[in-house]
Amino acid sequence: MARLFASLILLAALSLPATAHAQNRGEIARVQAGQSCSGCNLFQADLSYRELRNLDLSGSRLRQSNLSLVIMDGSRFDGANMSIANLFGARFVGASFRDTDLSDAVLVGTYFNASNLAGANLTGANLSGAYLSDVRGLTQHQLDRACGDADTLLPPGLHIADCRLI
Repeated sequence: MARLFASLILLAALSLPATAHAQNRGEIARVQAGQSCSGCNLFQADLSYRELRNLDLSGSRLRQSNLSLVIMDGSRFDGANMSIANLFGARFVGASFRDTDLSDAVLVGTYFNASNLAGANLTGANLSGAYLSDVRGLTQHQLDRACGDADTLLPPGLHIADCRLI
């Protein structure tokens, strides 16, 4: 019986996620202080209400992070995981989101002036009221997987489904 109990405990411990997936408080603090941190684990980081210009967060894990009302002009998020993140009202002038996972992200009222969204995954993203008029790399295929509203500003020739209707 004791052997069975020990085996069950070992099996349960092995099935738990590795600590490598937990957030890294030191890396989060570096970014909050305005330092680049490519490839960092910023899971559930709170970067809201900050001015963090020209950071390189390429390849970082920002899943479920709060970037609401942040200013991150000129920053790079290429290949980052920003799924389920909150970017409400954030400003990204000249930022790069190439091949970034923005699935299920809240992008309501986000300002993407002159940003690069080539290859970004927008599946399930809410782009209501977002400014995308002059972004680069945005395709109809990406927008077909997202939703927005009448206030979503898109490049000429592109359209988006209304979130209230889906």
